[in-house]
Amino acid sequence: MNKITENLQSNLQYLKLSYMYENYQVAVKHAAGKGLDHLSFLNNLVEGEACSYKERSIERKIRNAKLPCIKTLEQFNWNHPKKINRLQIENLFHLNFIEKKENVVILGPCGVGKSHIGNALTEYACRKGYSALYSPAVDIINNLTAAVATNYLEKAIKKYIAPNILYIDELGYLPVDRQGANLLFQIISKRYETGSIILTSNRTFKEWPKIFNNDSTITSAVLDRMLHHCEVVVIEGNSYRMKDRIDS
Repeated sequence: MNKITENLQSNLQYLKLSYMYENYQVAVKHAAGKGLDHLSFLNNLVEGEACSYKERSIERKIRNAKLPCIKTLEQFNWNHPKKINRLQIENLFHLNFIEKKENVVILGPCGVGKSHIGNALTEYACRKGYSALYSPAVDIINNLTAAVATNYLEKAIKKYIAPNILYIDELGYLPVDRQGANLLFQIISKRYETGSIILTSNRTFKEWPKIFNNDSTITSAVLDRMLHHCEVVVIEGNSYRMKDRIDS
């Protein structure tokens, strides 16, 4: 290894240009074989590094979103739900709601694909460069309740405010006490017109007081902020997970 090669490799490693470090020798041979000028050679190498950086950034965003599993819209079984507006859902994947800092609420009974759509929409947004965070509603409440006890509430809240998208899953599956309702309201209030929320629930809006400890004031405040700028998706049908038992 000559001095120039050694120095080049050392600098590429220092600058963390991993694609260029791993591929510059192949690129040199390719340029020589094709008779490329210096600018074309450099452009190809930098373009490869940029693509590699973008891919790593996407992988990091998906990892940071903490989705429980990766789902895609192509995997969704449109024939299962009794009622579903496919065009409305497909239009959400244009992601205009994120730029407008609007919300998406997906309502329906258990097993009709609410979480599948929420996961797919969040993962797709990450691939388009947006930051996101997934959390079941009960986990948000538990984490914030613990933060209150240790005087770290402000720091804990920032975690849920920072991403472009906060995906709150399964609101309504478990009851929320008064403190939990207030804490969840703080998150929704602070994200109002500053960042998008994707929320899934098995409860219709008229049932939401039951979620929030029958507190009409909190319920009204939550609905007011969630629905002011919001796309509501309603899915009807039976649980996909129970279809084999029902059919047998």
